[in-house]
Amino acid sequence: MEQQRNILFILFLTLSLLIYWGWERDKINDAQQAELQAQRIEQMATVDTTETVGKLITVESDTLRLTLSSVGGDIIDAKLLQVKQELGKDDPFHLLMSEPLFVYQAQSGLIGANGPDAKARPTYTTTTDNFVIAEGADEVSAVLSFEQNGVKYTKTYTLKRGSYVVDVKYDVDNQTDQALSMAFYGQLKQTVDASLQSNSGLFMVAGAYRGTAYSTQDTRYEKHTLDDLVDLANEKSSINVATAGGWVAMIQHYFVSAWIGDTTEGVKNVIYSNSASKGEQAIIGIRSEPTTIAAHSTHEFKSSMWIGPKSQDVMETVAPNLDLTVDYGWLWFISIPLFKILEFIHGFIGNWGFSIIILTLVVRGVLFPLTKAQYTSMAKMRLLTPKMQELRERYGDDRQKLGQETMRLYKTEKVNPLGGCFPLLIQMPIFIALYWTLMESTELRHAPFMLWITDLSVHDPYFVTPILYGISMFFIQKMSPTPVTDPMQRKVIMAMPVVFTFMFCTFPAGLTVYWLVSNCFTIFQQIIIYKSLEKKGLHVRTPKNQDKEKV
Repeated sequence: MEQQRNILFILFLTLSLLIYWGWERDKINDAQQAELQAQRIEQMATVDTTETVGKLITVESDTLRLTLSSVGGDIIDAKLLQVKQELGKDDPFHLLMSEPLFVYQAQSGLIGANGPDAKARPTYTTTTDNFVIAEGADEVSAVLSFEQNGVKYTKTYTLKRGSYVVDVKYDVDNQTDQALSMAFYGQLKQTVDASLQSNSGLFMVAGAYRGTAYSTQDTRYEKHTLDDLVDLANEKSSINVATAGGWVAMIQHYFVSAWIGDTTEGVKNVIYSNSASKGEQAIIGIRSEPTTIAAHSTHEFKSSMWIGPKSQDVMETVAPNLDLTVDYGWLWFISIPLFKILEFIHGFIGNWGFSIIILTLVVRGVLFPLTKAQYTSMAKMRLLTPKMQELRERYGDDRQKLGQETMRLYKTEKVNPLGGCFPLLIQMPIFIALYWTLMESTELRHAPFMLWITDLSVHDPYFVTPILYGISMFFIQKMSPTPVTDPMQRKVIMAMPVVFTFMFCTFPAGLTVYWLVSNCFTIFQQIIIYKSLEKKGLHVRTPKNQDKEKV
């Protein structure tokens, strides 16, 4: 009993601290952002970007607008034209960027013994500074070129209509009398401290992952936070994995940028990481093995990128395992089918909010037999309470004998002492998997439900659903059987709806709708199950009738 009391107290204290820390973090972030904004304005006035970036080149399709630097030909800015930065505004989502204090870029080049990027980044030239997909055209290409020591290099970016895939190609024309050795690399670089980003609030979604991931022929999916890469670099044990194919990515909740290695048969790639000191930039990349280009011959290096939302149905066709960046955790084998069902329902209804409600009802309906078995077992255990008390009084000093007689009683009465726990253990993974399904689905971003809920990916603006959730949780507690008799424990339990209400105020509305509907269905299930048990003579002990028994 004392142990249960301690556990409940620790749980209550932990939840209270989480809420307090979240509130304090918001206050600190506001102060930091004000200071950082002042620093950002000051630095923008003094930093001459043309020294490091050179000329800016724009390539634009109907889905992407990329800004390239003539120095190195890197992607230093990327906007998703069909995804809005904020609901109700026309500004496109800003994924890659180059700010004075925050950098998130996709770099690529040729390295190795004769690679032009090995010592210094080359400066490319183009026929125009602005490449835009023509009306009726399927694609647009930006061609960058430079010549050095008798070798002509052509770097081509190609964007296709309706696609978030960026094809990158290097053509090397070796007109010298010597063979050249070089390798292609593509890497993602990002400032570790997200608070330095002007729109860093995008990273502050509860439970959202921000970091890196990669895939090899032997490892389907491996992830590291940006801080992990810094720690690995400091320990001089950075990532260095050889593979056929493979990809590297940086993930930002609903969005991902990824370099995909050359999948040509026989081509070997190496996945690597590196980082500057803590608080600066983390890097993850993929490079090919060195290739020999004979004198007076040409060679083509090719790769591709994904720059966009986590559209798992599309990403799985772009590269093997790229769809795993939609990270459902260790319960992915449950979450993926749940998302498929949710997507199927949405195909008929057209509203993600109502699709969540129907999916919740379907899951709870399928699990109804387990729920009924759980409460039936608890009711049977309740009936054995007088006999159990009698055994304790008779064999209280002999624990071995008490255990034997208790098991004999269970066998005689055909009661499984774990019957109330086992169904719950089966249900919990499903509920957790459904949580991550809703948490990771980019389809919910800016998706309206009804009335005041215009975006299922952010919290309820008026906190109506969290409050209703707290009320439903209170009613479930009142109806549920409980063996707790200690006054302190009961007070802690009764305080839980209030604590969880405050927690859910920060959760995305889609998750809150799911838990609210789940609780309402639980209440409905309990009413049905209790009436069925009462007809069989099994009376469930709830806090309400427990108080009546004392009277």
